[in-house]
Amino acid sequence: MGRKGARDGAGDDVEAVLDELYALPPSDFVPRREERAAAARTAGRADDARRIHAARRPTLAAWAANLLRRSRPEEAQQFLELGRALREAYATLDPSGLKELSAQRRRIVAELSRQAARLARDAGHPLSDAVQRDVEETLRAVLADPEAADRWAEGRLESGLTPPAEFPGVSASGTSPSTATATRTARRGPAPATAPSPAPVRKKDELAERRRQRQEQARAAAEAAEAAAERLRDRRRERTEAEASVERARERRDEAERRVAEIEQQLGAAREELERADREQRDAEKRGRTAADALTRAEREAKEAAREAKRLASR
Repeated sequence: MGRKGARDGAGDDVEAVLDELYALPPSDFVPRREERAAAARTAGRADDARRIHAARRPTLAAWAANLLRRSRPEEAQQFLELGRALREAYATLDPSGLKELSAQRRRIVAELSRQAARLARDAGHPLSDAVQRDVEETLRAVLADPEAADRWAEGRLESGLTPPAEFPGVSASGTSPSTATATRTARRGPAPATAPSPAPVRKKDELAERRRQRQEQARAAAEAAEAAAERLRDRRRERTEAEASVERARERRDEAERRVAEIEQQLGAAREELERADREQRDAEKRGRTAADALTRAEREAKEAAREAKRLASR
């Protein structure tokens, strides 16, 4: 993201500019990149301008994966840590453990890819099924490949990532190296008996201890995977509840707007009625004043006529 106060491009940290660019939807990327590069050139920062201009617009899947990384930083960090634990665990688990861990891995990737799709839809860029599958491929690569994990952690993917054909530490047959070695040994049969010596015994004890530690790490990774899946389910449930709350609030707002419109309509009609009553009152008052004036004149004329009649009668 662009840093606070970095508005004109001059003096901006180039890393902040790149963060800002890769947070934008692909449709906004190129115009903003050219604007930032031009600002850097104007500010005399030719090297920064070249680096900014060299940034490639991300695909929609890459942008959605970047959006997930930036919008869910805590969950993304847990996902990266889970990938490290899984890569260690896959080297020591037996086939049954690998099957369980693989199922958890698929579940977590599916949950996160759905989160990415929701974030993209909320940002006005819904993902097609094909693009969402590319996001899932990217997330699988992040779990399996440490280099892919480092690239995603930067939040600047330009295109989707491809996971390796096999998870690290797993052979084509689906077994870990330690399991495969034990299987080959069992097929060959036990080695000829030899008198034990202290050094091999110590080495055997050390190997057993390391294997025990790896198995503990594998169990911890499995537990972490399940906990991460539970957290994802919780976040999804919270999101659903929040969306329901938003919908209820929107309905209440629409109802309030409807009531306000009705009241405003009634108020408008009442104002028109009041204005009519005011006009009628003014007209009536005017007619009343005119009638009063006419009455006064008539009374005056009647008095004058009476005086005249009296005067004539007295002659």
